[in-house]
Amino acid sequence: MTLPIDPDAIAGGDIGEERATLRMDFEAAVEHVREAFLDAGFGIATEFSPSELLNEKVNAGRDPYYVLGACNPEMADRALDATDRRIGSLFPCNVVVWQEEPGVQTVYHVSIMRIAQLLGVVADEEAMDDIVAETGELVDEAFGNLEAAST
Repeated sequence: MTLPIDPDAIAGGDIGEERATLRMDFEAAVEHVREAFLDAGFGIATEFSPSELLNEKVNAGRDPYYVLGACNPEMADRALDATDRRIGSLFPCNVVVWQEEPGVQTVYHVSIMRIAQLLGVVADEEAMDDIVAETGELVDEAFGNLEAAST
């Protein structure tokens, strides 16, 4: 299969990649991330633990790994219009927390808005540019909240 884009040519900034390290136990980190995103204007539409599921279903032996489905309803509504409803297949905007080692957690996020642009599912580029900028500011605030409370 030939991809329409070269994955090696895509930098973290192209997809709005954000990463933070939290020095706290896993459950505290998940709660901290939840609060940081809520304080920045996101809701948490869904959340689940792939590690628990995989460990239970296929005895995977995975370290703690948790997904928080963050959503800002105003941005989601606008993005649905700007993509002729296609971006919904990427909803919600996931924030992932995984354990590097006991007491050290990684928080990871990529922008589904930027990814939608790269994939060409945008019908209104100007509207989507505004959404990307505004959601980027919200994510920056959330990651700032993580850093401020973890130092």
